[in-house]
Amino acid sequence: MLLKKLAQSCGVSGNEKEVRDLILQEVKPYVDKIVIDPIGNLIVTKKGRNNLPSIMVSAHMDEVGLMVKAIDDKGFVKFLPVGGIDDRILVSKVVQIGTEKIKGVIGAKAIHLQKPDERKKALKHDQLYIDIGAKSKEEAEKLVSIGDYISFCSDYIEFGENLIKAKALDDRVGCAMLINLLKNNYDCTIHALFAVQEEVGLRGAKVAAYRLNPALSIVLEATTCHDLTDVDAPHFSTKLGEGPALSIADMGTYYNKNLVKKVIEIAQNNNISIQLKQTIKGGNDAGVIHTSREGIPTVALSVPCRYIHSPICVINKNDYKNMLNLVDLLLKNLKKEEII
Repeated sequence: MLLKKLAQSCGVSGNEKEVRDLILQEVKPYVDKIVIDPIGNLIVTKKGRNNLPSIMVSAHMDEVGLMVKAIDDKGFVKFLPVGGIDDRILVSKVVQIGTEKIKGVIGAKAIHLQKPDERKKALKHDQLYIDIGAKSKEEAEKLVSIGDYISFCSDYIEFGENLIKAKALDDRVGCAMLINLLKNNYDCTIHALFAVQEEVGLRGAKVAAYRLNPALSIVLEATTCHDLTDVDAPHFSTKLGEGPALSIADMGTYYNKNLVKKVIEIAQNNNISIQLKQTIKGGNDAGVIHTSREGIPTVALSVPCRYIHSPICVINKNDYKNMLNLVDLLLKNLKKEEII
């Protein structure tokens, strides 16, 4: 399965090559032009009729992870976070380091040895270490190096009623969707952007949007789903299984109102479940796309994702399928004059 292959690939921000190579092989037969730009973005173009405006559809390849900071005298690896990671999820996780994917376990002082006040606080990442089984600094340095990227090890599992658990579903769900969209034919020219470094500052999308300068833009994402027992509306952000989430505004973007209305209209006319994202916290590549050059009308659709930015992201397959269907119809029905 495509999503499984993408989720299990390693692509911490700034080190997306493994994911990019996989995507490149998948899209090659369906596109007219392929560019890998200097920052690492994969940009592919599928030509439409010349008299129609171009649309950029984007998803980011990178995932949150870690980086080797130092190796101590006993061979334990110290690390830094890459992207927004909650320190509380780190203890006891299995990870893989560098191109050789050296396995390790994130460890901490045993609870038996902690002082009473230490037990009351979540351990910070600088209090943790990765145990790779080395007995000395010299032994560890034969396996890993300072600056090596570290990704989580997490099996892709389908469970419950149409649920998927895996790492990096933010935003491999968007990548999988964009690959599938490129297999279809549209009247408009599609620039598909598989962006780098979204998790560390929307860097890839910024340069790609400037390069392409499309008439319109659609961002495909995964977003926070916190529909748990201790959260009431409107604080849940999105709910699993109630369709793709349409953003009205977030901390980086006020989304184009006409594009938002068009998405809602298409969803209603085709009986596609959709929900409005209930919070404005966070952001995505739209934050730099919509302000590029003279401005690019932009809309963002997202698959709700529980436990986002962790090794156990959870999505509902129906939300994915509904979003893919909705974006397909949007690309078939978008007209620039209706938006601007």
